[in-house]
Amino acid sequence: MDIREHLQGSLNSSYISALHSSSMSEEEDEVKTEGEDHSPLLTNTHSQQPGGPLSARHRPQDSYCMVYGIFFLLGIGSLLPWNFFITAKQYWLYKLSNSSSTPGQEEPQSDLSDYFESYLAIASTVPSVLCLVLSYLLVNRFSSKVRILFSLFVILVVFVITTVLVMVDVSDCREQFFAGTLASVALVSGASNVLSGSVFGISGHFPMRISQALISGQAMGGTLSAVAALVDLAAASDVTTSALAYFLTADVFILLCIVMYLLLPKLKYSRYYMELISTGQTTSDGVLPHPEANGHSGPAATNVPPLLPILRKTWVLGFCVFYVFFISIMIFPAVSSGIQSVDNATGNPWTTTYFVPLTSFLLYNVADFCGRQVTAWLQVPGPTSRLLPTLVVCRTVLVPLFMLCNYQPRHHMHRVFFAHDSFPIIFICLLGLSNGYLGTLPMIYGPKVVPRELAEPAGVAMSFFLTMGLAVGSAFSVLLVHCI
Repeated sequence: MDIREHLQGSLNSSYISALHSSSMSEEEDEVKTEGEDHSPLLTNTHSQQPGGPLSARHRPQDSYCMVYGIFFLLGIGSLLPWNFFITAKQYWLYKLSNSSSTPGQEEPQSDLSDYFESYLAIASTVPSVLCLVLSYLLVNRFSSKVRILFSLFVILVVFVITTVLVMVDVSDCREQFFAGTLASVALVSGASNVLSGSVFGISGHFPMRISQALISGQAMGGTLSAVAALVDLAAASDVTTSALAYFLTADVFILLCIVMYLLLPKLKYSRYYMELISTGQTTSDGVLPHPEANGHSGPAATNVPPLLPILRKTWVLGFCVFYVFFISIMIFPAVSSGIQSVDNATGNPWTTTYFVPLTSFLLYNVADFCGRQVTAWLQVPGPTSRLLPTLVVCRTVLVPLFMLCNYQPRHHMHRVFFAHDSFPIIFICLLGLSNGYLGTLPMIYGPKVVPRELAEPAGVAMSFFLTMGLAVGSAFSVLLVHCI
């Protein structure tokens, strides 16, 4: 596939391959006349038009990286709720088994506790797909501010209720508590995906570093939840006290996200790009492509964004996102959190209390965060490279590697091939690093290879591919656990 042909007509593309930089320089004058600039969504036509709405205005700097930090924080907030739910494994085991057991004793196992993570993954991802479809359909009917604030308030309300339920004894109604928990997860996950898709959509109007900040923040959300769980586990005297402090932390952080998002429009850097968006949508001076250029005009341009032009540009990138998260959610956390230390019988706190929180949750999220951060400096392979989907598909080998570790309980595959604690540690690092790097690249490429007025719906579409990967992977995770 020819790279120039793939990016032709995409005024929003900020990716320039080194392999064809010379050929791009030959077309520089022609591209500039169409409104291209090496900074995403910033056109030279404004500076050339004294009478333009943003005339003679220098592009402001992101002072103290405030906008970068706010999007990083919103990235944390978009995945923090789900991560807080899945990381509190000891709390859910305590609630769904015999609550009268002391914290040091092994909890009686049941179907609810054995397969809780798999049920949790299904309950969180299936509603997310529906919410993202709705978000795409309503992207031009409700402003991003309405969608983002509504999502944050829904998440806050559910987490406050979850915090209150920590102090309620549910030993006599575990099934009802289980059903209520799954309903809460479904509601929070749907709201989180509307939040994530909306924030990622508006980040597509900013330079690529802002999209990267958002995606890195999502990985940091998992890291913070894992650290909070470990701190509470070590500091609290019992599971209930630990969970109370844990969920209160989430409540405070969600409130902080609301405050920081309300601050965003008041900053010059973000206001500059938001005004460019508004101006580009109402002018026809060449700043943005005409709606007619994409096969729709008039009222249709303000209702449902056209899907086919987006898919023609992003379907390969969408597949990459889908498959990366399909493999990751199939393994994490349903399988990875079930891998126990081979020295579990010794009674050492490392092998009993801290092995799973450290190796499965903290290590994975740290590796995921590192993989996402690397994309800030290295963006290889490019959006049209065949190597990108090849590397994505190669991650399939991680599935049998985890199955052959010391996952417990085992019902069908009785032999543990990798009978050493170092193996799951190495595998979880590979899973996290590859998820972070290969999952981030297509996500930041997606909104940049479509026309500018389609950047926000393209961001929602890429989030849809991601969520579809999570939904299908979570279903397969149930089968994977049963096969082991």
